[in-house]
Amino acid sequence: MGTGEAAAAWRLHLLNWYLLGAIGAAFALALALTDFSLSPINFAVGCGFVAVYAAFSFYNALAPRRRDPQVVYVLGGTAQIVLTTLLFAPFTYIAAAANFPMQDANLLAIDRAFGLDWLAYVTFVDARPTLASWLDFGYSMIKWPLFIVPVVLAALAQYRRLQEYTLAFALALIATTVSSTLVPAIGVFQQIGVAVTDFPNVNPVAYLGQVQDLPAVRGGGLRVLDVGALSGIITFPSFHAASAALYTWALWGSKWFRPIAVVSNLAMLAATPITGGHYFVDLAAGIAVAILAIAAAKVVGRRLAAEAANAQAAPQPA
Repeated sequence: MGTGEAAAAWRLHLLNWYLLGAIGAAFALALALTDFSLSPINFAVGCGFVAVYAAFSFYNALAPRRRDPQVVYVLGGTAQIVLTTLLFAPFTYIAAAANFPMQDANLLAIDRAFGLDWLAYVTFVDARPTLASWLDFGYSMIKWPLFIVPVVLAALAQYRRLQEYTLAFALALIATTVSSTLVPAIGVFQQIGVAVTDFPNVNPVAYLGQVQDLPAVRGGGLRVLDVGALSGIITFPSFHAASAALYTWALWGSKWFRPIAVVSNLAMLAATPITGGHYFVDLAAGIAVAILAIAAAKVVGRRLAAEAANAQAAPQPA
């Protein structure tokens, strides 16, 4: 990939593929060792998308007359992000079947220890239908940056930052999957004894999906995993909160996208306790996970960039 920013990012790009290969192997092993199975159609379609994007990315990187880093990293980065979500969506369900004791009471107690009143918050939002609608839209913003971030960072020639973001995204998902396995919870509506119908202007669609899927996974009734129908069952830490921090950091270097990233991700954070039925401590933990994942990715990125620079500076044989 030549010299400079693109060359520094290339080693990290390859490392991310190795990491995803290890995650894929762990996922395959988990399927083999448990009674879970994978519905093949949607998973195969997703893998086909990843394969096409990755193939064009590597072809462009290795072909002598091409090597356009923007094409390489837009396609390669998008393929890596899609594969990460494709693997972890069902992986979280397998992990949840470990059936550790539910921790809703403890999570609620932490919120109350800090004086955080979830019922007052949801009542405030429900009384303002326009605000509730905007927050419902804000919660869905977790999807679009998955495709926007690679395009924006590649357009800015911030290839290393793109690969650090991809690595941080995968590390954050690993951390949230492990943490939610050890600290399972179903959400705050049920814990405080209120029904979603008590708040007609809010739309806790993610919470309802969790209420449907998590007990079924823990009880053994849900064992066929269709990636097109999985709702997500992570409560603590909140991956929506982690994603908001990751997206904001990734797009911070763009003066045009920075305000959009700040506003949209603040809306996603504000919506997460309601739409996802999350405790406030879930948000704090999710942001902490993102910060640690970003820090780790930057350390790895700096080290690999230094190695690439040293390799380029080394004298070449005549």
